[in-house]
This record gives sequence, C-alpha cells and structure tokens, in this order.
Amino acid sequence: MSVNISKVEVISFDNKKITFDHYKGNVLLVVNVASKCGFTKQYKALQNLQDKYQSQGFHVLAFPCNDFGNQEPGELEEIKKFCSITYGVNFQLFQKVHAKGDTTEPFTSLNKLDPAGDVEWNFEKFLINRKGDAIARFKSSIEPNSIEITKAIEQLLD
Repeated sequence: MSVNISKVEVISFDNKKITFDHYKGNVLLVVNVASKCGFTKQYKALQNLQDKYQSQGFHVLAFPCNDFGNQEPGELEEIKKFCSITYGVNFQLFQKVHAKGDTTEPFTSLNKLDPAGDVEWNFEKFLINRKGDAIARFKSSIEPNSIEITKAIEQLLD
C-alpha cells in the first residue's frame, strides 16, 4: 500500500505554504524530529544521508514535533541553531507539527500508510518516491544509515 502526498500542504521554516509537489521528481525521507530525545543523535546520520545522496535527487525533510515526552519544546530558530551547531544539519526543517492524535500534515496523510496508525515516537521515517508516494515507514529504532533504509533509498534513486 502507498499513500500519495503530492498535494499535501505544509508550512516551511520561513512560514510559507508549500505542497510536496515542490519536491516531485525527488526521493524524500520525511522525519518527525526532536532535540531532547534518545534518538536525537540520528540527526547526524540523517545529514550524512542528505550529503551522500543529494546530488542524485534525495532530500531529508524534518518536522519538529513536541508530541512525545515534551522533547521538542523550543522555538523554531532555537531548534535550527541546535541542529546546525550540534549536528551540522543543513537539510530542510519545517514548522512544528503534530504526529499523533489530532495530527497535522504531513502526518495526517503519512499515518495512513501503515495499519499501525499514528507515529509512535520521535524520529519515525517515511520514504517517499519520486512520484510523491509514501512507500515505506521505518520506526524510530531503525537508524537512518541502516542497510534497510539505505538500500531502499538507493533502489528509488536508480
């Protein structure tokens, strides 16, 4: 099963409305992130993926989320500064969202990918193909640089 998110509208870091059509033709890894989580160190691996595959049309899109354990309480500028200084992050950050319960996009749509429903914790990852179809979901414990994720990305980039 897949879910197409091409027409899904989100709010960029600089408060502009964009749809995922903006990224059509690219492979995306959409992640709900938090700065004070046990999985926060995954920022480094996410940036490594961005660096490794960006020239082939790959992008990490990060959506800060404070739904789990109040682990992303900061304001957006503070989050961006933390990510940049601590992990060298330069991939796209978006406005804060909700990923569980009364969710906001893109998670309202992405949570439909899996019968399990709502995102369960920070750093869940959704792989989106070049047509805007969400085709895979990876739980928080699966590292971004795992063979499972890198193989899936490489297959979509071929």
